[in-house]
Formats: sequence, structure tokens, C-alpha cells
Amino acid sequence: MNTVENQTKENWLRNITLFLSSQGISLFGSALVQYAMMWHITLTTESGLMMTLYIICGFIPTFILSPVAGVWADRYNRKILIIVADALIAFATLILAILFIMGYNAIWLLFVMAAVRAFGAGIQMPAVGAILPQIVPKDKLTKVNGVNGSIQAVIMFVAPMVSAALLGFSSLEMIFVIDVITAAIAIFTLLFFLKISVHAKATEKQTTSYFSDFKLGLQYVNNHQFLKSFFIFFAVFFVLMAPAAFLTPLQITRSFGDDVWRLSAIEIAFSIGMMIGGGIIASWGGFENRIKTLGFASVIMGVCTFALGVVPNFWVYFGFMVLFGVSMPIFNTPATVLLQEKVEESYLGRVFGVMGMISTSMMPLGMLIFGPIADFIKIEWLLVGTGLFIILLAVMLWRNHRLMEAGKPVVESALPVKG
Repeated sequence: MNTVENQTKENWLRNITLFLSSQGISLFGSALVQYAMMWHITLTTESGLMMTLYIICGFIPTFILSPVAGVWADRYNRKILIIVADALIAFATLILAILFIMGYNAIWLLFVMAAVRAFGAGIQMPAVGAILPQIVPKDKLTKVNGVNGSIQAVIMFVAPMVSAALLGFSSLEMIFVIDVITAAIAIFTLLFFLKISVHAKATEKQTTSYFSDFKLGLQYVNNHQFLKSFFIFFAVFFVLMAPAAFLTPLQITRSFGDDVWRLSAIEIAFSIGMMIGGGIIASWGGFENRIKTLGFASVIMGVCTFALGVVPNFWVYFGFMVLFGVSMPIFNTPATVLLQEKVEESYLGRVFGVMGMISTSMMPLGMLIFGPIADFIKIEWLLVGTGLFIILLAVMLWRNHRLMEAGKPVVESALPVKG
């Protein structure tokens, strides 16, 4: 599975430091723009419809592109794909900055920008997930993914404050320019300092069509009961997570008061929890069986979701939100590492493409179910109900023999291709 065994033994620490640093710089710039655009639309329009359109523009391209991008990540140089995605977003952001400076600042331009950024993210997600096993030894994947989670949590913690401060004394177009600069730094670092051998399939002449490769990826998932069960679990889990992810701000406003500081406090609580959780999973590594770790984190999230529906005190609520954040990297990391360890390298991109489709579509789908219901049933009851179902889902995960078998430590090989 590992096409760069000598490289990962000798240079992996240098390479992963360069890779995570460059991606962190790029993500920071992207987060600044993301918050700035969201706040600009909110303050300018004060329209729930406009915010909904912005959110839709920000996830539909990723959902549509993920399976195609998964094929690309298996057919082509993954490092170049990440660079191309960054360059596409940076170029579009630069054009937008110029238009705003010239006075063309229509709201629909921000919707287009959200779609372009989602398009770039759709290319990047499978490539990043698939490239890490090329850089990092298998026994270090959990630690590295945990550290990566902590870096992202720190960025998500700092970016809103920096973005708000910049908007206070600067302009939206200046934040666009900052994003272009951070993307350029990331691209330059990857292009000139990070050396990663091209994976085997990308060095071969491609004799099959995109559709054939995509179909082979689906057959690969279908031929492995572990992957089918894994993705079904994730699809159901993300639907059940929708109330906790999207309805808690509305719940806080209804139950504790509409003070802005409360909403900010909850965002901060979750980010702090994620930073702590990333550090925990990076140092601990989780249980020997990755599915046990996944189930353990699921139970914590289920308990927290249930608790958010019953606690009467805001600061107790705050505490459970911190714990919720702690459990997130403990959930995400073993899930990512499991795929990186078990799936053959030539199929990694497509499998992460399927994962991207699920992760970007299931929570919005959940909102189509729970959002309208929240106008008739108290959000607290929705949280209690989904919390109990998440705990039940975790128990079913532990009782799934195929998944428990797949979660055992990797000995040497990836999953064999069947059929």
C-alpha cells in the first residue's frame, strides 16, 4: 500500500510538518474569508433566505464533485491536485477582490464565490485524505491526524475573532487579498519544498474512462461488507447529528436569551473542546481497536446531545458543549485512519470521495427533516431523541462483528480486492 516506504522512514517528519503547515496557513486564510462573507451577507441583508442560499452554494458543489474528485485523486498526482484546488480558489478570490475594489459588490458575487470555494474543497478533500498515507508511516497516522484536527480547531477558534477585528478597521476586499497571500504561501511551499513520490496508479497510462474508474470504486465499496456497514453508520450518524449541529443556536436564543455573547461562548466552547480532543487522541492514540474508539466517542456525543436537551443552566450547557468538542477529534481521527490503513492505495481517493459525499450531504438532509419539525416540537425534545438514537447507534456499531474485525490493528496489508 505504501509506495514511498523509504521516504516515510527517512523524511516523513519533515514532510508532514511542511504539509500540515502549508495547509494550516491556507485554511486560516479561507476561514477568514468564510466568516467575513457570512457576516457581510448577514449584516447587509438581514435575510434568512440569503443565508440559506449562501449555505446551499457552499455545500452542493462539494457534494456533486466529491465522487469525480475521488477518481482524480486515484488517477493523478495528489499533491498537484491540492495545489490546483488552492490556485483555483485563490484566483477566484483575487478576481472578487478586484471587483469589490472597483465598486462591483453585489451579494450574488459572494454566492458565486461560495460555490467556487466549495468546488475547490471538493477537489481537495479526497486528495488530502489519500495523500497522508503516502507521507506518514502507518503507526503514526493516528497521531498525525489528531495533530491535524487540533490545528484545524485552533484555526476555527482564532479565525472568527481575527476576521471580526479585520472587518472593524479594514474592508472585505482586504480580507480577500489576505486569503490570496496565504494560498500563495501554501502553494509555494508544496511546489518547491515538499517532495512526495507519485503513487503507483498515477504513474501508469490511464486506459479506462472516468465513469469506469468511479464504477470500480463503488464496486470496491460494495465488495467489502466492512465499508458498506461503515458508510451506512456514518450516513445515519450525520443525519442524527443535524439538530445538535444546526439547531442549538436557535435553542439557546429561545431558552437562555438572545444575547450575542451566549452564541459566541458556545462557538468558543466547542473550539476549545476540539483543541483538547485533538491533543488527547494524538497522545493517547485511542483503543487498540479503532471501532471501539469510534463507538466510545459516539456514546460521548450521544450523551452530550441528550444533555443539551435537558440541562436548565447555561454554564452547565457550556460545559457539555466543551465535552462535545473534545469527542469530535476522538471520533473523526480513528474513522479517517481506519480508511487510510484498510483501503488499497489505488482506491483511497474514490473511497474518500464517497466519504465526502456523505459528510457534506447527510447533515443538510437531516435539517430538511428536523428543521421544519423544530417549529412544532421543542428543540430540547429533538436533542433528547437524537441523543438516545446516537447512543443506540454506537451500541449497534460495537455489536457489528465485521466492523469490529476491521477495527483491529493492521498487520501488514490493505483490504484485498474481491471480484
